[in-house]
Amino acid sequence: MKILIDAMSGDNAPLEIIRGAAMAAAAYDCEIMFIGDEDTIVNLASENNIEINRSNIKLVHSSSVISMEDAPLSVVREKSDSSMAVGLKMLAAGEGDAFVSAGNTGALYAGATLIVRRIKGVKKAAIATVIPFARPVLLLDSGANVELPAEAYVQLAQMGTIYMRSIFGIPSPEVGLLNIGAERTKGTKLLVEVYNMLEQDPTINFKGNVEGKELPFGVCDVLVTDGFTGNIVLKLTEGVSSFLLSKIKEVFYSNLITKASALFVKKGMTNLKNEYNSSQYGGAPLLGISRPVIKAHGSSDAEAIKNAVRQAIGYINTGIIYEIARLTVGDELGE
Repeated sequence: MKILIDAMSGDNAPLEIIRGAAMAAAAYDCEIMFIGDEDTIVNLASENNIEINRSNIKLVHSSSVISMEDAPLSVVREKSDSSMAVGLKMLAAGEGDAFVSAGNTGALYAGATLIVRRIKGVKKAAIATVIPFARPVLLLDSGANVELPAEAYVQLAQMGTIYMRSIFGIPSPEVGLLNIGAERTKGTKLLVEVYNMLEQDPTINFKGNVEGKELPFGVCDVLVTDGFTGNIVLKLTEGVSSFLLSKIKEVFYSNLITKASALFVKKGMTNLKNEYNSSQYGGAPLLGISRPVIKAHGSSDAEAIKNAVRQAIGYINTGIIYEIARLTVGDELGE
């Protein structure tokens, strides 16, 4: 299994990307293909004692990098020679089994859609992020599409159902529609229309509208919304989690007595922190793309990249892409 790695994109690239992918090559049964500036990768690996001179690690040179400020379409225009663009072209050509990038979300989505292409029949691909609440919930879309037509919400629900059934083994995942109230008449005209469509689809176990305050308490397995709203929900969740953990730490370290008591809950606090650490799940797949594309967090460290590779391998092995293709048009992958 060959995993293509965008070595140059992300807040901590290329060092943490190289380090994490090398860890993955040592831990998992896969071949790593770095895409990026060859001299930079080799020199950084040498300076930091990262072993990349192995049979299961190879390099492909690319001459530019897409920054976080670049326009999404730069991946197919001004920077078609970038590490992201080259990696996506290789994936589309069958030269790798999955592509992992911590780079510009808009560019990755545009490149995946225009170069790798969507599964035939899929209206909009989406970033699928699992939020580790009391009951893990798959958030679709968590950042790819600012707006969605009503039909696309239904497809997100269908794809999310397939994902949660395959990854978490849930026979009939419950689907919720993010809204400002539980009543079926709440929200915009679009959301009322989406509610009725989801309710009438026999392939979807539709629970109804879900308010934001309900999310942490396990009300559904799949939550559908547009990417603009979904990304706000995701980042607010990450921010609140970090804030609360820091406040709990302040309480335990406020005086000698609380410091002593902290020793008894240290393991539990560490486990809690890890549950909400994005590096533990690595990245999110772009559901609806005809080949596996994994979006790693922009601030990914080595551990996150290692886990993103693990997630890519798992995503390949589930056959989710083929299940979605069978649902939309019957076994055909490319548009």
